[in-house]
Amino acid sequence: MAPDIIFFDLPGTLNSAGILSTLSMLDYIFAPISADRMVLQSTLEFASLLNENVISTAKGNIKGLYLLWNKVDAREKSGLYGTYEDIIGELGLQIMKNFLPDRKRFRHELSEEIKPFFRCTLFPPDKQLVKGSNIDLLADEIEAIIKPSSNGKEE
Repeated sequence: MAPDIIFFDLPGTLNSAGILSTLSMLDYIFAPISADRMVLQSTLEFASLLNENVISTAKGNIKGLYLLWNKVDAREKSGLYGTYEDIIGELGLQIMKNFLPDRKRFRHELSEEIKPFFRCTLFPPDKQLVKGSNIDLLADEIEAIIKPSSNGKEE
């Protein structure tokens, strides 16, 4: 049985060989952004170029491009993000409602085998580690956007 969803983690630049053609063949793109000025500028340039050259010209399969706030510091989640979201909207780009907070547990690989794991791509994270991560909310939002079916084809 074919999987319903396959995630690709690709370089965030269109300058790498084969990236533009690979991206154009995907159904959806979820691009992480952070409130760091350099990261935000780079990601917005990437998303705008992709939107202008592939999505709006229908030169690929992309059905949606969504920006995702990553490494959000709760102490900063204020007017700064609202200002950035206004700019993102003016560029015609969409931003996801849910975000990934900045958590130390995302950065540390566990060294002892008996501890629960979090960043493993083969097994679901321990339920205690999911709390406060927003991963469950993000997964629900992605599922609502892409509407996967159980037979591997979109509805």
